[in-house]
Amino acid sequence: MSANTARQQNRTANRAGLGAFIGSTIEWFDFYIYGTAAALVFDKVFFPELEGPVGTLVAFATFWVGFLARPLGGIVFGHFGDRLGRKKTLVITLLMMGISTTLIGVLPGYATIGVAAPVLLVLIRMVQGIGLGGEWGGSVLIASEHAPKGKSILYGAFAQQGSPVGNTLSTLSFLAISRLPDEAFVSWGWRVPFLASAALVLVGLLVRMKVAESPAMEGLIKAKKVAKLPLTEILRGSPGLIALGVGACTIGLSATYFKGTFALSWATSALDFTRSDFLTILLVANITQVLVQPFGAVLATRMRSLSRAVCFMLLPEVVLMPLMFVLISTGNYGLAMAGVAVATVPHCLYYAALAGMLASRFPAHLRYTGISLCYQLCGTLLGGTTPIIGQFLLNRTGSIAAVIGYAVLQVLLSLGCMLLLLRRPDHDERGTGRGTGHGERPAPRTGTAVAV
Repeated sequence: MSANTARQQNRTANRAGLGAFIGSTIEWFDFYIYGTAAALVFDKVFFPELEGPVGTLVAFATFWVGFLARPLGGIVFGHFGDRLGRKKTLVITLLMMGISTTLIGVLPGYATIGVAAPVLLVLIRMVQGIGLGGEWGGSVLIASEHAPKGKSILYGAFAQQGSPVGNTLSTLSFLAISRLPDEAFVSWGWRVPFLASAALVLVGLLVRMKVAESPAMEGLIKAKKVAKLPLTEILRGSPGLIALGVGACTIGLSATYFKGTFALSWATSALDFTRSDFLTILLVANITQVLVQPFGAVLATRMRSLSRAVCFMLLPEVVLMPLMFVLISTGNYGLAMAGVAVATVPHCLYYAALAGMLASRFPAHLRYTGISLCYQLCGTLLGGTTPIIGQFLLNRTGSIAAVIGYAVLQVLLSLGCMLLLLRRPDHDERGTGRGTGHGERPAPRTGTAVAV
């Protein structure tokens, strides 16, 4: 390969990584602002007749509707992404998310149009969920399949980085309006972040239109080896792989909702934290994630054993997640901030590497459908239900201990499933030859030590 060709390929790969990052940041911003609004205001705007914890629980139920729709988005866009290409689907999903988010920003409340308000909210939230369900897998693949040899996990992390950055922008936007008087915040303030999405989507579209189709997909199209029915083929041939993938994604998805949705509601309703105080705590945690998360992909790339890397990332969370809830329960601002920030580190390291590890277990012709199905089913069954189950356990027991136990269970589920998943064959055609089926890299031929 000539030097010019190599430079051109690197430029194309970097453009794909940037496009994945910007697009996923916008999509996750749209998705996260809903969760924040559900925790702070939707019970008052759309369910005013349901007071206290019951209203919060119903607001969280509408939050979950987006997760309920995500597998449908993963199936539909996974099908077209595996047959027609990654790029086309990503343009459509970005438009779906942007339009639906803007519509929520102009949706009248219950006081204006009655029961039609929550009904329309749920319908629009479903469209949001379908859009994000198709977005994630495409963003991961457009970046990782363009990656230089041996760097697919690193480039897959470009798409993953969109989640904490989108979350940070979401928190910043609500922090900026949280100091409004309650009446102004409930009547119009919460709508500002939703309306701002329209401008962000235009930027995302301009970037995404310049990204080339992935080499793996171009090769499949030229060779006429695209799957006719990707969903049918993958469910018939690899149901166990899907089940392990769902479990492996768990804490990567749910940790954000333990903190940014459940804990936000709990701290501002049952404890003495104000909206702005706890949003500042979450902002510090989000910034921590933005800064620390990329190192997870570096660790997974450099450590010889992926299994060892996963244990290194996740085992500390068994201690730090309970510690987070204990420190929040003290009502002390500094302790709560430290607890949330420190508990963010393990799962964000894992989240960075998750996309690349998951994608490598599926062959290219089924990859979009496979990883989308795993990630979105996990979101529906385990991630999106986190605030609902957490609030239910808190209402039922009156103690945060039950929520802590549920969080630890999710960490252990993720750890066990990923370790089993890494024992499956590696299909990363741009990888480093670590297709041993056990998450191990072969020793280098020169006899030099592998960096850990």
